[in-house]
Amino acid sequence: CAMGLATPTAIMVGTGRGAQFGILIKGGEVLETAARIQSIILDKTGTLTTGTPAVTDIIPCNGFTETELLSLAASAEQRSEHPLAEAVIQSANDKNVQLQPVTDFQAHPGEGITATVNRRSLLLGNQQWMEKHTIALNGHEAIANQLAREGKTVLYIAVEGQSAGLLGVADTLKSNATEMVSALHNQGLEVALVTGDNAQTAQAVASQVGIHRVLSEVMPEDKANQVLTLQSENRTVAMVGDGINDAPALARADVGIAIGTGTDIAVESAGITLMSGDLSGIPTAFLLARQTMRIIRQNLFWAFAYNTLLIPIAALGLLNPLGGPMLAAAAMAFSSVSVILNALRLKRFTPPQI
Repeated sequence: CAMGLATPTAIMVGTGRGAQFGILIKGGEVLETAARIQSIILDKTGTLTTGTPAVTDIIPCNGFTETELLSLAASAEQRSEHPLAEAVIQSANDKNVQLQPVTDFQAHPGEGITATVNRRSLLLGNQQWMEKHTIALNGHEAIANQLAREGKTVLYIAVEGQSAGLLGVADTLKSNATEMVSALHNQGLEVALVTGDNAQTAQAVASQVGIHRVLSEVMPEDKANQVLTLQSENRTVAMVGDGINDAPALARADVGIAIGTGTDIAVESAGITLMSGDLSGIPTAFLLARQTMRIIRQNLFWAFAYNTLLIPIAALGLLNPLGGPMLAAAAMAFSSVSVILNALRLKRFTPPQI
């Protein structure tokens, strides 16, 4: 009986305790794997950051004004679902900039968009998107590099095949992002950052929170491949994300952790969900998983210990002289009770201070 109770009681108490902290764990297998995690990949936008970026810089060129540039960009972004698009549109609304009619809109994930704004063809996206369409950047690379060093994402805009300028967009880090990364490092875990931003922007954000391994300029469909790369190094990998394009990576990782404030498909693909979106739940989940597995091992030890002690006594015919049936009944009851009481110790688990 004690051996049968050793694992399920600890898992039940452990997952219940996690739920009290807003951490939903989908079963014992997820809990067991989470206890063995060695590397964690953090998505940037919406996971490490608030996901509500804002336009900080408007730099026009070739005769365009700031208002014209913002109007063109916001008009084209009306049909986009990207968080950066919302920032551009919000900036236009805040400045009472009039939007223009848009046709032929097409989104190219990880690169940019094409559209026709007021009968003029427009390109908006990253530097690679401009280079792909052979757009001369008029020396704006230096300005873009400076914005990237400040941790800002740069959006280039071209009209009728000619550079019109660029926008700098910044997404603020969540308040406890640095403390969360530090807590993970203290647990001996490797932390990596994955983002579609260029290397300079990604490195600037990673430096602010203390992440040393940066996976930048990663296309949405390539996030799962980054997980595979770490797994090929014989590491057990967790992925933390919140968006639709994070779902394949969450499913591919040994343990996927979804931010509960993100998309439904991300939550469905993950083994662990942080209901509140609070990053402190990440180190708490791993600490709870390891503590639960420690309790399970202790339970199994004691369950086997009682049997190991009493089976040889029974084999030697010594149970009857020692009050055999009563001794066996007492040992069975005590072993079961001790296993349950040991599992209930998890109810005293407290999350790390972040």
